[in-house]
Amino acid sequence: MTYHPKSEFIAVMTERGFLADCTDYQGLDDAFAAGVVPAYIGYDATAKSLHVGHLMNIMVLRWLQKCGHKPITLMGGGTTKVGDPSFRSDERPLLGPEQIDANIQGMQQVFEKYLQYGDAKTDALMLNNAEWLDTLNYLDFLRDIGRHFSVNRMLSFESVKSRLDREQSLSFLEFNYMILQAYDFLELNRRYGCLLQMGGSDQWGNIVNGIDLTRRVLDNQIFGLTTPLLTTSDGRKMGKSQGGAIWLNGDMLSPYEFWQFWRNTTDADTGKFLKLFTELPVDECKRLGALEGSEINAAKIILANEVTTLLHGAQAAQAAEATAREVFEKGGVGDDLPTLTLSTEEVGDGISIVQLLVKTGLAGSGKEAKRLISENGAKLDDAPLTDAGRMIDAATLSSPIKLSAGKKRHALVQLG
Repeated sequence: MTYHPKSEFIAVMTERGFLADCTDYQGLDDAFAAGVVPAYIGYDATAKSLHVGHLMNIMVLRWLQKCGHKPITLMGGGTTKVGDPSFRSDERPLLGPEQIDANIQGMQQVFEKYLQYGDAKTDALMLNNAEWLDTLNYLDFLRDIGRHFSVNRMLSFESVKSRLDREQSLSFLEFNYMILQAYDFLELNRRYGCLLQMGGSDQWGNIVNGIDLTRRVLDNQIFGLTTPLLTTSDGRKMGKSQGGAIWLNGDMLSPYEFWQFWRNTTDADTGKFLKLFTELPVDECKRLGALEGSEINAAKIILANEVTTLLHGAQAAQAAEATAREVFEKGGVGDDLPTLTLSTEEVGDGISIVQLLVKTGLAGSGKEAKRLISENGAKLDDAPLTDAGRMIDAATLSSPIKLSAGKKRHALVQLG
């Protein structure tokens, strides 16, 4: 028998493809139908910006608020000091307090684009788990919290098991991470009445731990919901490109490059991404996703515009589209392309074309740049590059030059 959700939020999650698993569908649906549900997602501060891989869960928080509930963004100021071992083959490098605080500030800029923060009933809360984790007394924590955890059960979780099966070291520090994440859920429930933790499906074990701990310590019923781990139709992990991570902060990735990432979506993913990353009605997403041939390109431009508007604003989306048209349709340069500005000292007697391809991010390494040139995939001012040993001098850079990798990736190089 198919279960029909009573609440708007569960209906949206199901219809748009956000739902992977839930600890109690009916119980959670009833809670959403009964009143305002505070729900959280945790983010460790491992970089100065969030990236496209985080965007699906940011959209989940946005829909939660649009459906009349209370999103909580929990910054891992405390847990980042330990590092999440989930599905990693090695231990995360440990960051110092200043770096963690700087990363949190960078990440907060993105959340403010998607969520309304404030003191009203459904306004979002920005919290930091350092608030309760930094002051923990180790002996009290062991006695009051540690006794509720079975090591046998912790060893059975896939994130830990996969590491041990490969005979890779798992430090005691990392092993504690899941206890701390479970404790976060307990504290959020105790302090803020939080009823739901959400996250990617790799967080299932950690979420279940928090539900179990809260039931044992407070005797409260809370819930967990996971989103699918998103891969593109060719099996790659969402959010990675040849040039590296697709960052959400404009100072780490230009709005044009962000727009271009979505414009380059494969045909097979367009409908799915419209449902997940835009707020267009589901029927419209399906209609656009079903287009074929050259018509699907119009759908990809709509996808790129909608996603870029949410993050960087409508003006940035329009500028990116105008630049793309200038570059692709008219063979021009466009004034919104990623630009590398070099000093006369950096250019010196000349700088190699291979170095420029790497510095602009069009190639990940010198080896990749040389391969691009040998396969006729690189261009200078729309003319094919054939000589990997070519040097560019200051005179050539007296006006900006345009470098291209393939048909869709371009950058300008100029003298500062």
